[in-house]
Amino acid sequence: MKTTIVNTKKIHLTFDDGPTPGITSRVLSLLKDFDAKATFFCLGKNVVQNPGLFNEIKAQGHAIGNHSYSHFNGWKMPRKEYFEDVIKASEVITSNLYRPPYGRLSLMQWFLLRRKFRLILWTCLSRDYDINKSADYVLKRVKRASHAGAVIVFHDSEKSWPVLQKVLPEYLEFLKSNNFVCLPIV
Repeated sequence: MKTTIVNTKKIHLTFDDGPTPGITSRVLSLLKDFDAKATFFCLGKNVVQNPGLFNEIKAQGHAIGNHSYSHFNGWKMPRKEYFEDVIKASEVITSNLYRPPYGRLSLMQWFLLRRKFRLILWTCLSRDYDINKSADYVLKRVKRASHAGAVIVFHDSEKSWPVLQKVLPEYLEFLKSNNFVCLPIV
C-alpha cells in the first residue's frame, strides 16, 4: 500500500479592530466551517463593549492580541499617551502580542513596547477596508501573497465587512485546496 504525504503549509490569518457585533460572529462561523484558526487583534474599547464576542473568540481556540484601546496612530501621538492607551487595552486583553494600528510606531514607542509585548506586523495587508478596492482585487492580492509563514491582515469591522464577506469564504476555500493550514500566532 502506497502512502501519500500531503504537503501542508502554515499560514496566519489575522483580524484587526474587533470584536464587532454582527461581523465577528460571522467571521468565526466561516473559520469554523473551514477548521481554520486565526489571531484576532482586538481594540480594548470594543472588548469592553462586547465581552461575549471576545470570550467566543477565545472559546473557539483562536489567539488574541492587543491592538490598543483607541486605535491611535503612533506617528501622531505623544509617546506617553500612546503607551498609556496600549496599557489600558492590556487591562482587558491578556496577551503578549501587540499589533500597532496602521503599523505605525515611533522608534521610542517600539523600544518601550517590545519590553512587554511581541510586536506583530504582517506580510500582506488585504486592504479589505479600502472602499476604492473591489472584492476581486482583495482576493487576488491575498492569494498572490499566500505562502508558508505568511501573515495576512483582514478586519472584522463594519467598514470592511462588505468586501470581507465576499472574499473570506473564497479565500478559505483557496487555502484549503492548496494545502494551507491556518494557525494562530502564538
